Amino acid sequence: MTFDWHSDPIFRETSVTVHYRNTQNVRRFLISECGGDFKFDRPFMSWIKDGTDKTMGDVVKEWKKRNGVT
Repeated sequence: MTFDWHSDPIFRETSVTVHYRNTQNVRRFLISECGGDFKFDRPFMSWIKDGTDKTMGDVVKEWKKRNGVT
C-alpha cells in the first residue's frame, strides 16, 4: 500500500519514498518540527526528492542545518 502524503500521519520515522509529495500535511508536520519559520525552497525540495534513502527526521535535520536552527 502506498503512503498517502495528503492524509496519512507523518512521523520522524516515515520514509521518504518515490511517491513523496510536498503537501499541506507535510508542511504541517515540518512546521511542528522546525518551527513557524519553516518554508520550502527549490534547493531543499530537490534535496528531499534526490532519490537517496531518508526519513522525515532526516528532512527535519537538514532544514534545521540549512537554516541555522538548533
